[in-house]
Amino acid sequence: MTTPTLDPVTFAILTGRLEQIADEMDATLYRSAFNPIIAEARDACHGLYHATTGATLVQGQRGLPIFVGAMAFAVKSVIDKVGPDGAEDGDTFIFNDPYAGGTHLNDFRLVRPLMRGGKLFAWLASVGHWLDIGGNVPGGYNPQAVESFQEGVLIPPVKLFRKGVIQQDIVDILQANTRVPRSNWGDLNGQLNALDLGEKRFHALIDEYGDGVVEAALEAASARAEALMRANIAALPDGVYSFEDYLDNDGIVDEKLTIALDLTIAGETMVLDFSRSSPACKGPVNIAKSTAVAACYVALKHVFTEVPANAGCLRPITFEISETSFLGVSAPRPVAGYTETILRMIGVVFGALAKADPSRATAAPFGTINALSVAGHRSNGERWVLFSFFGGGLGGNPASDGLNHANNPISTATMPPAEILEASYPVMFTEWGLRPESAGAGAHRGGFGAVYALEVLSEGGADVSLLGERGRYAPFGVAGGAPGALNLFHWETDDGLKSPAMASKVTGVKLTQGQEIRLQSPGGGGWGDARTRAPEAVARDVVRGLLSPETARQDYAVIVDASGLVDTKATAALRAGEAA
Repeated sequence: MTTPTLDPVTFAILTGRLEQIADEMDATLYRSAFNPIIAEARDACHGLYHATTGATLVQGQRGLPIFVGAMAFAVKSVIDKVGPDGAEDGDTFIFNDPYAGGTHLNDFRLVRPLMRGGKLFAWLASVGHWLDIGGNVPGGYNPQAVESFQEGVLIPPVKLFRKGVIQQDIVDILQANTRVPRSNWGDLNGQLNALDLGEKRFHALIDEYGDGVVEAALEAASARAEALMRANIAALPDGVYSFEDYLDNDGIVDEKLTIALDLTIAGETMVLDFSRSSPACKGPVNIAKSTAVAACYVALKHVFTEVPANAGCLRPITFEISETSFLGVSAPRPVAGYTETILRMIGVVFGALAKADPSRATAAPFGTINALSVAGHRSNGERWVLFSFFGGGLGGNPASDGLNHANNPISTATMPPAEILEASYPVMFTEWGLRPESAGAGAHRGGFGAVYALEVLSEGGADVSLLGERGRYAPFGVAGGAPGALNLFHWETDDGLKSPAMASKVTGVKLTQGQEIRLQSPGGGGWGDARTRAPEAVARDVVRGLLSPETARQDYAVIVDASGLVDTKATAALRAGEAA
C-alpha cells in the first residue's frame, strides 16, 4: 500500500491533535483520581504506543517523563504475552510488574488495544501511582525490603476486561491486597475513564483523516525526533566522558553504591555505558534495565529540550547496562526505592554531558524524593495512609540560579499541597518553608531546599517510614560551584530527637499524638566560581534570611550586613586578596 503524502501543515495539525488527546487523558485521571499522589501530584501518564514494538508514539505533556521510556517496555510485555493476533476489541490489561517495563509496584499500568476494522492499529496505555499495594510498610516504600514480596503484591499482565466484560476476580484480588481499597478503586476507575476517552478521541481523529494519514504522521514524528537527536549529538565533540556519583546505602548494608557512566560520542551516535556501576544490592534501590533506560531518556530530554517526546529520539543511542549491576536487576530483587537511583542516574548523565559541553553544564539537583509514609487508624478504626514526596533545590546552570523548592527532574509532578494533606489525614504541618544555608554557592547558586515539620494528630499515633537519599553525598556543583546541603531527617521521641542510622532511610518509627517529624531537604549544587557572583544577588539572599552575613563572607567573599548593605570597598579588597 502506498504511504499517503503528508504536507507540513497537516503534519503540524495532527501532531498537535494527537498530543492534545493524550493531554486530555491525563486531565481526566487527575480530576477523577481518589489519592492525592495522582489528583494533586500528577504521578501518572498516558500515551499511544506502536502496535508491534510498543514504542512510544505520543505522550501527554503533563505526564511523568520517567514513564515515557518505561511504558514502551510495559506495552511490549503485553505484546509478548498475547502475541501479534491475541488482542481483541474490548480487552484491557492490568499489571504492575516492575521487571516487565514497570518502575515499582505502586505504579499500575492499564494497556488497551486500539482496533480499527478488526485489526490492531496501536495501543493505548495509562499508568498511575496507587497509594498502597500491601507489603510490610504502608505506602509501599519499605527501606528494609530484601525482596519484592516485602514491598507489595505483584500483578503480571492479566486481562481486567475481556471483550468488554470486567473480570471481577481480578478486582477482588486487587482490593484484598491493599490497606486503602476505596482509594485504589477510585484510581482504577479514573484510569479506565481516561482510556475510554482516549479511545473515543483517537477513533474520531482517525475517522476524520484516515488510517493511512494518521499512521504517516506518527511515523514522521518519530523520524523527526530521531533526526533532531542525531543533530544534537553530532554538535558535541567526539570523545569519552566519564562521571560517577553515589547513593548513601541500600537501606540494608551501610555502604555506598556507585553509579558510574562512560559516555562515548561518535558522530551522531552516543553510547551510555554503566558497566562500572555497583553490583545488585540487597536493599530496595535496585532498578530494572527498562527503568534505567527511561532515566537516561529523561536526562537527555532535559539537555536536548527541542527533541519531541517519542521513541525516535532513542534510536541513535546505545545502552550498556549489565544484568549483574543494581541498574539491571530481575525478580525478586527489591525495587521500591527506584526513584532514588534514577535521580542519581540523571545527575550522572548531566555530569558527563557537562564535560562534553560545558555550555550545557547543570549542577546536581537535590536528588531525592524523600518518600515519606505516615499511617495509623482513625477513631472509627478505619486505616489511613499518608504517602508523599517533597521538594528541594535544583542545580545552578550557565543561565541562572537553580530553582528553590522545586520538584525533581524525573517528573512534572507537583508536591501535594499541605492543605490537601491536612484535609485528608489527621496531621498538621507546623512548618513548610525554604531551608536557609542549603544552596550550593556559585556564580549561579543552587536552589534552596525546604524544611517540613509534621505533627501527628490522631489519638492512636502513627507509624512512620522514610526512603530518601543525599544524607551523605551532597548534590555536586560544576564549573567551580560548591555542593548543596545534605538531606536531614529527625523525629521526636520522649528522649529527644532521633535521626536514621542509615542517614536517609528508616522504618519502624512510632509517634504518639502531638509528636513531630522534621525533614530538611537538600539544596542544589552551584555553577561557577562563587566569588564572581554579583554582590547585590548575595545581599538579596541575606535580606531574605536565606544566607547569613558570615556565609556571604565565607562562601562568596562579600561583606554585607543583615540589612543588605554591601561594603563595596571591603568586598573588592577581599575578593582581590583571595584571587591573589
